[in-house]
Amino acid sequence: MSVELKSAAELELMRQSGRINAQVRALLMEAIRPGVDGFELDRLAKAAIAERGAEPTFVGYAPGGKPPYPGAICYSVNEELVHGIPGERVLQEGDIVSVDLGVTYRGYVSDAAFTAAVGTTVAEADALMDATRRALWAGIEAARVGNRLGDVSSAIGAVAEGKYGIVRGYGGHGVGRKMHMEPHIPNHGRPGTGLRLMAGMVLALEPMFSIGGAETEETDDHWTVVMSDGSLSAHFEETVAITENGPEVLTRTD
Repeated sequence: MSVELKSAAELELMRQSGRINAQVRALLMEAIRPGVDGFELDRLAKAAIAERGAEPTFVGYAPGGKPPYPGAICYSVNEELVHGIPGERVLQEGDIVSVDLGVTYRGYVSDAAFTAAVGTTVAEADALMDATRRALWAGIEAARVGNRLGDVSSAIGAVAEGKYGIVRGYGGHGVGRKMHMEPHIPNHGRPGTGLRLMAGMVLALEPMFSIGGAETEETDDHWTVVMSDGSLSAHFEETVAITENGPEVLTRTD
């Protein structure tokens, strides 16, 4: 499905979905520490989503013949880039962990992710997370009526250029009644190219950078994507509405 122009009523439902997403992510951030495993974080997410009258979007998701995804969160540690299945892998001091969360509220999906330090991390890991977070906000700033999709992609990629690997093949997307909608939003691109942005569009922007190369591979579980060279990777994402007054981050608590 292609990205839709949302009505005022639809945008309000997406704000509510995004607010729940932000609340649950805040709980997950607080729970991250050495000794915690993916099962524990996933149980926390499922309970918190249910308490708020919503549903976990990822559970049962099975695109392209993949096995149904079992978790409410994606739990990706260190060299795992995205789509890691929450399981018994225990977080250790110095790890970094990426958590991706989808929430469906009254039929509308919000999608967001963060990468967090587990205890004290090395300086290069902190710099990677900072750059990936800044790239997300550079992309958000460019997500304005009249700009083109290439302006967003270029703004994201410019933060990493020459410093970090910019992962190809994965990126942002339209979001609304479905989790993944057109257009695909690469994390690199040329300004002034691509789809023109219009008020009412809602996009999930999600830069993914690595300390090493940009090549990835999928593991035998058919979900977890890892960096081919085993390098650290980071992933941040927010759901953003394009409005006449500028970009509005829907996946926040205020």
